Amino acid sequence: MSSQSTLGDDDLFGEAAEEMRSEVEEHLDAVRGSLPDADAIWDTEAQNVLGVLNGLKSALDVEEAEENLRQAKKTFIVGQRADAFEDPDSLESEIASVQELLETVSDAEELVGELTSTMPQLRSQLQEAADAAEERDAASDADADADADDGEDTDEADADAEEEAEEDEE
Repeated sequence: MSSQSTLGDDDLFGEAAEEMRSEVEEHLDAVRGSLPDADAIWDTEAQNVLGVLNGLKSALDVEEAEENLRQAKKTFIVGQRADAFEDPDSLESEIASVQELLETVSDAEELVGELTSTMPQLRSQLQEAADAAEERDAASDADADADADDGEDTDEADADAEEEAEEDEE
């Protein structure tokens, strides 16, 4: 009876191992299915940079994919420690490949997030600099006009003084 019990346990273990492998593969498929579509991160209909960045940031959201990867890794670790997989290296390689892709997408999302917050600030600073330059140019033009007016008044005063001097001599 012991050998029959062992055979039953071995069969159950084999079934459990297959179910675990299948579960890992299902989670990996779910990760791939929830990754952003290549066109969604490339094509845009936005009318300005901020719109493009906001659309890209939304497209790069991989929270669901990260959760599926976490589930795949948990199941894989349990199966690996139980020595349940016939070819654990292939699953481990798939997990590593998907994890690397998710890290790349997450890094891109972080960069886009930084740009999304930086671009409005940069635009504002550039606008302020342009406004200040315009104010300086306007003030400079006004000073030049005032200096020109002062010069004309001095020339007229000199001419009037000369006329008076000539009249006095006569």
